[in-house]
Amino acid sequence: MSGQIMSVQLSLWTPEGVRRFSPEGLPVALRAIAASSSDRSLYVPTLPNLHSHAFQRAMAGRAERRQNSHDSFWTWRETMYAAAARFSPELLRDVAAQLYAEMLQAGYGSVCEFHYLHHQPDGSVYADPAAMSLALIEAAELTGIRLTLLPVLYQCGGFDARPLSPRQVRFHNSLEQWWELFERLRSLQMPRLRVGCALHSLRAVPESALRSLVDALPSGTPIHMHIAEQIGEVEECLALRGQRPVTWLLDHAPVDGHWTLVHATHLDPAEVQGIASSGAVVALCPSTEANLGDGLFPLAEFIAAGGRFGVGSDSHISVSVVEELRWLEYGQRLNSGQRTVAASQSEPRVADFLYAHAWRAGPTATGCAPVPMATDWLRLDGEDPALCGLALDDLLSGWIFASQRASAIREVWIDGECRVRDGRHVLHDEIARRFAQAQQLLWR
Repeated sequence: MSGQIMSVQLSLWTPEGVRRFSPEGLPVALRAIAASSSDRSLYVPTLPNLHSHAFQRAMAGRAERRQNSHDSFWTWRETMYAAAARFSPELLRDVAAQLYAEMLQAGYGSVCEFHYLHHQPDGSVYADPAAMSLALIEAAELTGIRLTLLPVLYQCGGFDARPLSPRQVRFHNSLEQWWELFERLRSLQMPRLRVGCALHSLRAVPESALRSLVDALPSGTPIHMHIAEQIGEVEECLALRGQRPVTWLLDHAPVDGHWTLVHATHLDPAEVQGIASSGAVVALCPSTEANLGDGLFPLAEFIAAGGRFGVGSDSHISVSVVEELRWLEYGQRLNSGQRTVAASQSEPRVADFLYAHAWRAGPTATGCAPVPMATDWLRLDGEDPALCGLALDDLLSGWIFASQRASAIREVWIDGECRVRDGRHVLHDEIARRFAQAQQLLWR
């Protein structure tokens, strides 16, 4: 067998192009499958999912009915609040497990969980204040996905510091409560679990709290924040703070490469350059942004400025690496009337350009060191109908632009363990059964 393994040459996608390599340096558990791998397989590092609200997976498909002639993010948000009020730790665990299994099947190897469902629906604290966070950790451990847990500071209902509504009170933490939760979760960190900080948004975090928290965080802590997703948010910030949200943040906070700005949809040219110059990552969520009618991020201008970006599935109306990258490009084509927007002279293939950017954004956004391909990767089947007949250098393009969701993914390995085999999570049946039961309890 060792001679057979040594003779195999595998095809590995890298940001610098497809490379051939010997699997002899792989963990023993991976060598057998490498030895039997087809020459038409392409091994690809898994992507980080930079933005997730796990509980929203349970409401996918439930907010697609017109409520009035002016439906928007703000009307959708009321439906989301109604869903959020139904969750217990046990239900959150089972919904998150289904979601995380779907992420792995789709080619995500890690997820940044932007978690604000802290307390009971009436705002009272659980006997264990970390109960909802621990439910997410349990779901990640069951499925095997790498988790960056981002406990959210969420304190007020607008730029005018209005109190939270009754539907928002379970999201609230005082600074003292937030720090207690943060330190508790940090004590649980391990290689597949990292803990960072999330500031919900400028409208939900008073300036004094933002300054206090950011100044006291341990060096290198990932910081994530929603910003400039809605025109209404930009207008309210201008009216009450005299600046646009991103301009205000760059002027009042030490934004650097450890920050991830979620959406950042509505920017002026100075803000585009400001984010790029800061080194912050922008987490783009094309399927959710399209679903909510948010608008289009100025991607071409951001790329030209040298900006860093990745993708996330956010509300999970779609859980697909393919769809996030495909629609990131397609939105720009529809807006500009041009093809191949996200490409460069050095990397003319759009799929490779987008995948490389999304992959490189992972270490700082997740708080993890770069993960070697030998531990976290997926295998694309070059004989899949979506890919057959393509040259190896074009397999990634075929997967992103010509395949249906995750159809070409055969295996996904995380930390040297096979989590997806033949396109399905190894615990698919158990996880799906518990999810179905959770849905019945949530929506009865």
